[in-house]
Amino acid sequence: MSNKSLLTIGFAGTVITALCCFTPLLVVILGSVGLTALVGYLDIVLLPALAIFVAITLYALWQRRKHSVSSAN
Repeated sequence: MSNKSLLTIGFAGTVITALCCFTPLLVVILGSVGLTALVGYLDIVLLPALAIFVAITLYALWQRRKHSVSSAN
């Protein structure tokens, strides 16, 4: 997987997960389709997902910087 696609996946996942964590967006969507029983489990899934996507983004940025420093030398 290329560094650009890894960065894109990490950033998009971070933004989407953050929107679902910090706004009632996912609660409204689940409520509108009748799946409000799942709302209690959102923290169990969303917080680790947010941590994973932030880690992927940071790794891709680290790889990009490492590659740009090594190619400059």
